[in-house]
Amino acid sequence: MKNNNKHLGLVTKKFNNFFLVDLKNQENLGDSQKFLCKVRKSINFKDQLIYVGDEVWIENIDLLSKRAVIKSIKKRKNLLVRPSVANISNIYITFSVDEPELNLSQVNRFLISAESMGVEVSLVLTKCDLISDKRRFSLVDKFERWGYQAITLNLKKSHYFNNLLAELKQKECSIFMGPSGVGKTTLLNMIIPGLQNSTAPVSHKIKRGKNTTRNVELFSISNQSFIVDTPGFNMQPLKVDMRLLPNLYPEIYKQVVDEGIRCKFRNCLHLNDEGCNLNKSFERYFFYKEMIESTKSHYYQNQED
Repeated sequence: MKNNNKHLGLVTKKFNNFFLVDLKNQENLGDSQKFLCKVRKSINFKDQLIYVGDEVWIENIDLLSKRAVIKSIKKRKNLLVRPSVANISNIYITFSVDEPELNLSQVNRFLISAESMGVEVSLVLTKCDLISDKRRFSLVDKFERWGYQAITLNLKKSHYFNNLLAELKQKECSIFMGPSGVGKTTLLNMIIPGLQNSTAPVSHKIKRGKNTTRNVELFSISNQSFIVDTPGFNMQPLKVDMRLLPNLYPEIYKQVVDEGIRCKFRNCLHLNDEGCNLNKSFERYFFYKEMIESTKSHYYQNQED
């Protein structure tokens, strides 16, 4: 039995030339929610590929075989390059407070990379059962000064996790990003019942975890709320125009927008610029200055090439 109407769906998995699509509107289709789809041959998508997270229009829906055809792609809001996921609404930067040890420089780079996506960014600290409450409160205060209300997780205390899960169910499409070994897979196994991805211990030699997840897939955790299960990946290279970097630091953005500070020049990079009025006493200024200098060197090198 076929339905010839066009329906909007969400690509939740991609493998070979097939796509698993969840319908976003179930009218007149009963309980048929997932369809295995191929792209319509007569459609020319040019160089545009279809990614997990893309919204697509499907037709030629066969309710018995659960097959359909993708007719077109809806314009996407954003695209994460690695792992390849479209239309992310929330990024949860995830780090462990111990095993492996917290690396503040790495946390900074992950946060800035996430901020450059133009989505809501949150910070999650795992393995808080390995540190004292005093240390945990100290880290929460630190990251609050960075501009983030850190979510701390102690998996021995369920209410920590339950609060995070309730928050995720209010979001559209969330993804956990962070280095290997910080507990992302364990966290996803708790969020997605029946997922049971394998986990690997942190190597005592290199102090890093092993990547255990293999495929990119979206899982529904509430009505219209999804979470991304991704393979392990390294942080993607940060390619941001140095003129935009000040906007990616909440400490700078707050001074400029909320407090209304004005420098002599509109394109002030807040280094040793003439007439710079930025209060540079915030903790991450060292990281900011380092990133500006690094971006500058790459910029001028490209200009010479």
